[in-house]
Amino acid sequence: MDEMPAPKAGMTISVRTRQDVVIVDPERFLASARRAYREAFPEITEERAAEDIRDVYDAAWALIDRFGQLVADAPATAGLPGQRVLDRPDGLSPAGERRQIVLNDPRPLQDYGCFVPEGYDPFAVPPRHVTPSAEAG
Repeated sequence: MDEMPAPKAGMTISVRTRQDVVIVDPERFLASARRAYREAFPEITEERAAEDIRDVYDAAWALIDRFGQLVADAPATAGLPGQRVLDRPDGLSPAGERRQIVLNDPRPLQDYGCFVPEGYDPFAVPPRHVTPSAEAG
């Protein structure tokens, strides 16, 4: 059995997270994102929310900003492969979540400042730095 690493001063711990959802009802999805946006900014009118939240990226960021993830109440398991939840009020079907801990990435994100090098992938796992994946629950 591999020896588990002990914490050391200067050690970098990176957590890579993936949350998948499937849009099953685009209208409910946009309406949910606009509600979340208005909850975060109560001074925003419904009309303004409709102007500001018009595409998938706007909607996804509104939900993430409000709840910390796309589907705040996602179940621990996504169900059977290919099976979708059709009746959620947000129009989304949770489709799985994974987290992975990576130790000792050569540079933490903070060290790049405002500009990361062209072609840099902050989600790539450095060679020989992979640790066991864990399903988030």
